[in-house]
Amino acid sequence: MLPLQSAAEWVRAKLGFDPDATQARLLDTRSKRVLLNCTRQWGKSTTTAAKAVHHAYTQPESLTLVVSPSARQSGEFVRKAAGFARRLGVRVKGDGDNQMSLEFPNRARLVGLPGSEATIRGFSAVSLLLVDEASRVSDELYMAVRPMLAVSGGTMWLMSTPYGKRGFFYQAWEHGGAEWERARVPATECPRIAPEFLAQERRTMGERWLRQEYLCEFVDEVSGVFERDLVERAFTDEVKPLRFG
Repeated sequence: MLPLQSAAEWVRAKLGFDPDATQARLLDTRSKRVLLNCTRQWGKSTTTAAKAVHHAYTQPESLTLVVSPSARQSGEFVRKAAGFARRLGVRVKGDGDNQMSLEFPNRARLVGLPGSEATIRGFSAVSLLLVDEASRVSDELYMAVRPMLAVSGGTMWLMSTPYGKRGFFYQAWEHGGAEWERARVPATECPRIAPEFLAQERRTMGERWLRQEYLCEFVDEVSGVFERDLVERAFTDEVKPLRFG
């Protein structure tokens, strides 16, 4: 019988990954829907790879899917998870069906998917769905993977830095409601990123890109005449439609 310990304690003891306070809170959450809006270089992929390995190790015959904008990014995630699995001293292998996959001795699987809606259908009974770099994943791909949780009642995490006020990641963050647990981690709250580095980045990339890449802000596209927030507030359902005749 597995010892009664939190997921954060487990990854610290078994995987040698020492999560910070926010990472530990996310590892331990029981929320079914999680939104992670974080700075670059915070440790998003490491944290979620540890989450995926903990889930696979403790949930026999479970299926974890990782979706990214490209096959290369999904492959990098799976390789990071494989590195954690080796620290457990268990032998993992491919599942025999998917190129980017791990199968654990308890028959739990972790599968990385390419960023194409046309090639990812066919999975079901998914217990953990991780959408990495979610702001860069197409709405079509997101809509294709959501039904994979319909029967299992599984958990879904969307993780990303922002990429403008558009797409499902922005909509979920701003308008998704209370069903989502949200975590926002700007670089100013990450002890591993020095203020001096951020000052240099501000000089190099400018304020707009710094706010997006490091401060977790959904910044308007530069081509817009009006800010998106102003446009959205201009619409209302309270006006009665005009009727003629």
